[in-house]
Amino acid sequence: MYSSTPAAKKYEEFAYVLDFVPHGKSFIIREREGPLVQAVGEERLTLLEILVSSNADFLAGEKIAIGKENRTKIVSVLGKLNYDELSAEARNELQPVLEKMIVDDERRYVAYFNELQPLTPRLHALELLPGIGKTFMKQIVSERERKPFESFADLERRVGVRDPSKLLAKRIVEELSGGSRITIFVHH
Repeated sequence: MYSSTPAAKKYEEFAYVLDFVPHGKSFIIREREGPLVQAVGEERLTLLEILVSSNADFLAGEKIAIGKENRTKIVSVLGKLNYDELSAEARNELQPVLEKMIVDDERRYVAYFNELQPLTPRLHALELLPGIGKTFMKQIVSERERKPFESFADLERRVGVRDPSKLLAKRIVEELSGGSRITIFVHH
């Protein structure tokens, strides 16, 4: 069914800091300088450039409110960044910060193991996760049919998948960096 009303734009409410540059130059707005944060959005995994208050300080991995309502240290979300526009520091922090985000929202990410489906007759979406081949994929599908996974610990215990948060973070980095034609987590 076609709707003539445009879909409401979805904005990130929270982001996790990848890099804080007290005296940075914006990639997004030419001539814009000031204290900048490069971050990854919590909900849509968007890479963002954020102008912050001059008296604020940030740590890598810190969760910050960037929604219109509850901003405290944020002046403005300048826009989306591409992976290649991230600073070296932000790239280094991306995987560990994603792992923290995944653990903080474990229920959401465990659901992927319970819900991912075949993409083609020969390729299951689970196989796109690093370290998950046909054997693990079949075990995961078989176990989740008996009973959905409740946590990463449950997944590790029943199937033997090690460090699911690391596997997911690696896959998300691959998608953000443009290293994959098929995306599961990142919507462009």
